[in-house]
Amino acid sequence: MDTVTPASPRLAARRCWMQGRRVYLAIDERRTISFPTSKYDKLAYASQLELEKIHLHDEGRVIRWESLDEEIQVEDVANNRFLHTARSKPFLTAIAAAK
Repeated sequence: MDTVTPASPRLAARRCWMQGRRVYLAIDERRTISFPTSKYDKLAYASQLELEKIHLHDEGRVIRWESLDEEIQVEDVANNRFLHTARSKPFLTAIAAAK
């Protein structure tokens, strides 16, 4: 007889906040994770004021910036999967200028 193992629930954050240009997520009482905004193109170019408009959605499973149209899965960040769109032309120009 085959038994079905239920899928583990997706990771969720209890709280999110910005500190400088880093995003912080409180997962539970003992675990906090963070990542730099430079991991995501839209966040890298956003003003500090725009970044401060961070919210949790989907019962803490998604980090969202409405004005930037950016949405990031908490589980992806916790597992170091920084999925984002291709680098924009301003980013590539800035990299070339820095060389």
